[in-house]
Amino acid sequence: MKLIEKIVTMSFFNIYKNERQIPSNSGIYLMKEKTGKIIYIGKAKNLKNRIKSYYNLSHRNTYNNNDRNFEKTRRMINKVCEIEFVLTDNEIEAFLLESNLIKRYRPIFNIELKDQQRYTYLKITDERFPRLVVARRNRNGDFQGPKGDIYGPFVYGSSRFLSLGIIRKIFKIRICDKLPKTPCLEYFINNCDAPCIAKISEQKYYENINKLKEIFSERSSLENLILNLKIEMDVESKKQNYERAKEIRDTIKTIENLLIKQKMDSKYQTNEEYIGIKTDTLTGKDHILIFKRLNGVISDRRKYEYEHIGDNNFSTFLFQYYSSLPQIPEEIYVNENPPSKTNLELALTKLSNHNVKIIKVSTSTKNEKKDLMDLILRNLSNQIEREYNPAVIELKNILKLKEFPFIIDCFDVSNFGITYAVGACVRFVNGYPYKNGYKRFKIRTLKSKQDDYSMIKEIVSRKYSSNNFTETETTLPNNTINSAENNKLENCLPNLIVIDGGKGQLSSAEIALKNVGLNIPIISLAKENEEIYTIGLSEPMQISKKNIALHLLQTLRDESHRFGLAYNLKLREIR
Repeated sequence: MKLIEKIVTMSFFNIYKNERQIPSNSGIYLMKEKTGKIIYIGKAKNLKNRIKSYYNLSHRNTYNNNDRNFEKTRRMINKVCEIEFVLTDNEIEAFLLESNLIKRYRPIFNIELKDQQRYTYLKITDERFPRLVVARRNRNGDFQGPKGDIYGPFVYGSSRFLSLGIIRKIFKIRICDKLPKTPCLEYFINNCDAPCIAKISEQKYYENINKLKEIFSERSSLENLILNLKIEMDVESKKQNYERAKEIRDTIKTIENLLIKQKMDSKYQTNEEYIGIKTDTLTGKDHILIFKRLNGVISDRRKYEYEHIGDNNFSTFLFQYYSSLPQIPEEIYVNENPPSKTNLELALTKLSNHNVKIIKVSTSTKNEKKDLMDLILRNLSNQIEREYNPAVIELKNILKLKEFPFIIDCFDVSNFGITYAVGACVRFVNGYPYKNGYKRFKIRTLKSKQDDYSMIKEIVSRKYSSNNFTETETTLPNNTINSAENNKLENCLPNLIVIDGGKGQLSSAEIALKNVGLNIPIISLAKENEEIYTIGLSEPMQISKKNIALHLLQTLRDESHRFGLAYNLKLREIR
């Protein structure tokens, strides 16, 4: 690997002007803001092409269904003032290096796993008489405290046992922060050889430290330790030093329990792991749920989520996740294949020293694996649904919509004869009024008599004929209702259109949508019996008057009527 010269400029756009300095090799790129802080780390097969794609994205003014990360990625790009590159020989090395750098620098726009604290590291300090301590990271991902050799990761319970339990006592490792002038209780209960008062030579102390390092470095060292302790136990027993022999016997049992636990942990390599991923297209987040099965029983579940920013994708998540674990299973079952699947398998194989296969669960074959993956996906759906207004969820189910009606537009016309005719459109986001999305219209195509059908057709056409609209799923920020980015929502196409009226008004609106080339679910609500008309059904739908979905539709209809009537009255006052 070779670190090339930094490209330092005042903005991302100036960086791309120096494109001749951008290498075409595979490797890693580190994006920095003006303070020098790394805010994003990514990998690429061709670094120049990847940076070019960012430049092209930043200059686009329209969105499509494939750009879920558009706004957030562009916001990230606007912060970039410097880029560093690290070249690698191939994509596999790029996978490994990217993961290590992300863990080290923890950039704010990269995927961050929230429960890495389940796996901890141990440190043998670089002091005159080294100590064994739990190694803790700070917010930047660096290990805190004194310098030393890092070992791990270990399962949390094991690390605590290793650092504070029997292993430390066997090798008489001191626990004091500073060497005292007099021996402490640990010396008198035979847990420490008191290097503080020279009861043990520095050379002898380091022999114990080196043995401890061997145990952490080699899995077979624990077995060798048990063998040596058994020999020592026999010697002490022959000397009739039975108390010491009993102490050694108890120590052997404790270490054997640790060895059994290690073997149990290693079974994860041959047992099954299922990972389901589901995208919430409205917020641009991927939700992940992981089930571990040990001997046919679900032994653990974990859930994560991450945003579509930059190169963040399923492959990046999987490598970040597994590189933080002490064990990687040989077979990983997924509901969809990750990007660069082959390279990901090779990178995980290199990391784990055994073959790793990623297998997509077949949806056509009915078996236990499919049943388990279906269970994961149902859990993910429920998790996503909890973020939406219950009335929105109910409306989706009643109308059998493919996606949540997160943004709903409702149209109404208000007229006083043919002299004052206006139209109104109100917008609700997640079941609540979104005033920036309201729009009112003066009817232009007035005829000699009142014609509600023509007026509905006109205002629907005028509303969506503008080129300013974007696909809803590509632009919505997180926590949309309370977000500072709400000004983006008026430029989104709705997930559902509601017309105040009956079958005739619905047909007119449908024609208007076809004329502007849009295919958006549309219904109408007739006030007399609160009937819902839908496209393709000759008979209206009636639901319980207590249903929260109907209450939402009534609120939409009443608000559009109020907004349109207020505009009509205002024009009449002006006239």
